[in-house]
Amino acid sequence: QEEKKQLTLKVEELERKLEATNAQNIEFLQVIAKREESIHQCQLRLEEKTHECSSLARQLEMAIEDAKRQVEQTRERATSRERAAQSKMLDLETQLSRNKAELNQLRRSKEDAERRYESHLQDLKDRLEQSESTNRSMQNYVQFLKSSYNNVF
Repeated sequence: QEEKKQLTLKVEELERKLEATNAQNIEFLQVIAKREESIHQCQLRLEEKTHECSSLARQLEMAIEDAKRQVEQTRERATSRERAAQSKMLDLETQLSRNKAELNQLRRSKEDAERRYESHLQDLKDRLEQSESTNRSMQNYVQFLKSSYNNVF
C-alpha cells in the first residue's frame, strides 16, 4: 500500500510535471506562432521593400539614362553651336578680308584719280598760262601795230 501510495504520488507528480510541461509547450507553441507570424510579417515587409528597391533602382536607371541622353543632346547642341559660330566667324573673316581688299582697291583708285586730277589740273594751269602768255603777246603785238599805224598815218 505504501508502495502504491508512493507510486500514486509519483504518478501525480509526473502528471503535474506533464501538465506543466504541456502548459510550457503550449506557451512555447504560442511564442513560436507569434515569432512565425512576426517572421512572416517581416518577410512580407522584406518583399515589399525589395519590390520598392527594385522599382527605385529601375527609376534610378531610367533617370541616369535620361540624364545621359540630355547630356549628350546638350553636348551635340553645344558642338553644333560651336561649329555654327566657327563657320560664321570664318564667313566674317572672309567678308572682312574682301572688304579690306575692296577698301585698298578704292584707296588706290582714289589715289590714281587724284593723281590724274592733279595732272589734268596742272595741264589746264599750264595751258591757261600759255594762253594768257599768248594773249599778252597778241595784245602787245596789237598795241605795236596800233602804235605803228598811228606813226605811219
